[in-house]
Amino acid sequence: MHDGVLFVHSFNDIVQAIDAENGDVLWQYTYRLPKGIQPTTKKSLAILDNYLYVPTSDAHLVALDVKTGNVAWNTDVGDVSKVKTEHSGIWQAYSISGGPIIAKGRVIFGTRGPKPFIVALDAKTGKEQWRFYTIPKPGEIGGDSWNGMPWEKRSGGSIWTPGSYDPATNLVYFGPSPTYDTGPLRNKIAGGNNDALFTNATLALDADTGKLVWHFQHLANDQWDLDWAYEREIVSLGKGASAHRALVTSGKMGLHDFLDPATGKYLFSIDLGFQNIVTAIDPKTGAKTINTALIPGDGKTKTICPHAGGGKNYNPSGFDPNSRILYVPFSENCMDLSPVPAGQRGSLSTGVRWAVRPVANSDGRNGRLAAIDLDTKKTVWVTRERTPFMTGTLPTAGGVVFAGGVDRTFSAYDSANGKKLWTTRLGDVPNSNPITYEANGRQYIAIITGGGAPHTTDSINLTPEVKNPAFRTSGIWVFEVR
Repeated sequence: MHDGVLFVHSFNDIVQAIDAENGDVLWQYTYRLPKGIQPTTKKSLAILDNYLYVPTSDAHLVALDVKTGNVAWNTDVGDVSKVKTEHSGIWQAYSISGGPIIAKGRVIFGTRGPKPFIVALDAKTGKEQWRFYTIPKPGEIGGDSWNGMPWEKRSGGSIWTPGSYDPATNLVYFGPSPTYDTGPLRNKIAGGNNDALFTNATLALDADTGKLVWHFQHLANDQWDLDWAYEREIVSLGKGASAHRALVTSGKMGLHDFLDPATGKYLFSIDLGFQNIVTAIDPKTGAKTINTALIPGDGKTKTICPHAGGGKNYNPSGFDPNSRILYVPFSENCMDLSPVPAGQRGSLSTGVRWAVRPVANSDGRNGRLAAIDLDTKKTVWVTRERTPFMTGTLPTAGGVVFAGGVDRTFSAYDSANGKKLWTTRLGDVPNSNPITYEANGRQYIAIITGGGAPHTTDSINLTPEVKNPAFRTSGIWVFEVR
């Protein structure tokens, strides 16, 4: 939203500027992908002064004039030639999925690809300022944590959600994803380390230089694809003399870690009580004890909660700074990690593939919206729905929380008790982050719909009565608050 205009970025690299009051398209920009490059999802745009910053499916960052859509500059940060990844043998190019953030005149974002990186460009010129690779080489910090694997064969560490910026520390925070090539990491070599940094870690980088200031790994050697790759929120906790700041983030397990934003020091964790992987957490260091019986790759089927699609996923939790309550959208699905026939790789290179299964003794409701008081570390209320929540949560000062689900519903809940106040059904699944804005004295709520979200397909067999469109469509829905 900028000067009464909404900007929408589609899967196929089209950007539209839309009048925020009447929905008229003011201008449209189409980025032409090179032949052979497939479109990818993009999760954010950024605006600074008169520029709109647009990520593309082939790892370009394009700066557009917000008034006209004309191109100011276009920077290619990826390798234009395709790269063959060692672990899978497939050809792929770099792409941008997470989208950019702005920090001190720089546009900063991460990439997906063979050797992912975080990069900063000058916001006015598009010139590269710095670059940080998320998979370190041997001898670098974290470089000797890959179980003896040569750097060329290491994979994962993609940045596929936007980062965060903290002006108080001048740090940007990003969360690299795990790897699917879990086989070589499963069994630790003698005298080795198989934590696989910087996967599932929080990286804190100096916004001016890209230098690594601190890192904290939330889940080492992830053998289940339970990413810790989502939003990093800076929150204020406590009152008076006990007031302090914290960085909070959660992985797919719904287990939230709280860190000191300046140093990365571990503070505490809050577990939503759904996951079955972590059995204990060191109260001083945050190191997690794993149920080793659930590590796949021994020829046996493992039942894991949650499913690899995530209990928590990229749809961010909303934080109310007045009540200090975090509103978490969640999916209550588990998975069986089952061995594949000899000669097949499976979803993970330990030779297993995942299949969704309901929670034991499930009542059939797979969506959970939880309100967590971060001061007391206790859940205030829980609202559960038939299908998983597929949007971020939007708490407002008016005491309402907005969220949407896989059944195409978009709803408003009372932020004090979780009671549903209003609901409507949309044309397709709402799978973005709802926003609120004001135009000419009127308040609006906007949400984008589409089919590109994991729970839309992961949970379909658990809710056969939910009939979503066979042909996916995208749209923007805007509601006036009265």
